[in-house]
Amino acid sequence: MGIKVAKFGGSSLADENQFRKVKKIVEADPDRRYIVPSAPGKRFSDDIKITDLLYRCYDMAKSGENFEKEFSLIEKRYNDIISALSLSLSLEDDFTEIKSALRAKVGRDYAASRGEYLNGKILAEYLGYTFIDAAEVIFFDENGKFAAEHTNYVLSERLKRTERAVIPGFYGISANDTIKTFSRGGSDITGAIVAKAARADLYENWTDVSGFLCADPRIVKNPRPIGIITYRELRELSYMGATVLHEEAIFPVKSEGIPINIRNTNKPEDCGTMIVASVSTMRTDDENQNIITGIAGKKNFSVITLEKDRMNEEVGFGRRVLEVLEHHNVCFEHLPSGIDTMSVIVDDSLFSKDKNEIISDLFDETGADSIDVESGIALIAVAGHGMKNMRGTAAKIFTALADANINIRMIDQGSSELNIIIGVNNDDFEESIRTIYGAFEN
Repeated sequence: MGIKVAKFGGSSLADENQFRKVKKIVEADPDRRYIVPSAPGKRFSDDIKITDLLYRCYDMAKSGENFEKEFSLIEKRYNDIISALSLSLSLEDDFTEIKSALRAKVGRDYAASRGEYLNGKILAEYLGYTFIDAAEVIFFDENGKFAAEHTNYVLSERLKRTERAVIPGFYGISANDTIKTFSRGGSDITGAIVAKAARADLYENWTDVSGFLCADPRIVKNPRPIGIITYRELRELSYMGATVLHEEAIFPVKSEGIPINIRNTNKPEDCGTMIVASVSTMRTDDENQNIITGIAGKKNFSVITLEKDRMNEEVGFGRRVLEVLEHHNVCFEHLPSGIDTMSVIVDDSLFSKDKNEIISDLFDETGADSIDVESGIALIAVAGHGMKNMRGTAAKIFTALADANINIRMIDQGSSELNIIIGVNNDDFEESIRTIYGAFEN
């Protein structure tokens, strides 16, 4: 018998009907031994997620407002699930403890984490699994950084003694014994951490979509589903906006070679997307024929172009440029360069705050002859191992965009040939993605 870790997102556990679907999925495969739940998500479009309600309650408590009415919505949500599933579990003591902690202003992380904590207790009761509080097995150091080695040791030992368990996602315990959360969507990370500690054969991430699509369906009509994708391809697409899975969830399982399967709780018969280490692993002949794996992108970047004669002969020029950005707490996205020019692509939201100061500092530190800034740039990543050593891929992209009368503002391709980054005007973003998709998929 193998081991599978299954993480279920907020939409998968939004109400009693979703709980029933989850139980059916878990019981359909005895290898699904460790389950990681999120807090209940939206039941309908205008609904409020439990996590957001908890944030609201904490903010009200912090400002001295009475939050009883808002908290009663949380209590009712959980009690309705318990009642509908005919469970004997009572969360009244937990509700009392949480309200007391909120009044004591214990912190936003604690408040937010209680959604997963309470949902985990319900799911464990419903499945007949052992409940393991994540605060007992997930650790952060004194700097708030995830303590991977210590967590893996403690959690591995705990799971060896526990045949089947529910471990709530999203949070752990810090060095000063306070609750600490991962970033929003962090239950994906918890699932990966549990998969590594359990030495799982597979990490299943159950959500409300049947895996990844080749492009955003809001932009491209009926894009091709991605059956198999590598960790590296996923990282490229996640960085550029593909958000089915938290990008940090890749690292714990990647180090152990554990594949991730993105599945749909509402359509468990769908195979979903398998995320693997090697391009050849489990990839079918049809999938090997796809030159590109996916297309993703984001808007609102600026390109800072510095020009200086004999820049290439000046040792430390690039370092000084990046030190200026670091001083202003601005990350760079890409660095396309020429012999006497260096371009730095940055996020508009970070750069615009101190734009004039940054430009002034760049002149002072580099002695650049000129500095030009172009804003309103969108970046599009075209990723796929099929691009490597495939002659004409870049030409196909550029020709398609030229035929669509779209001006390319920037081109950047890494030495791995895994992806090509293209810069276009914000206004051309959607049409560019449709054009590139059509060039390879139609």
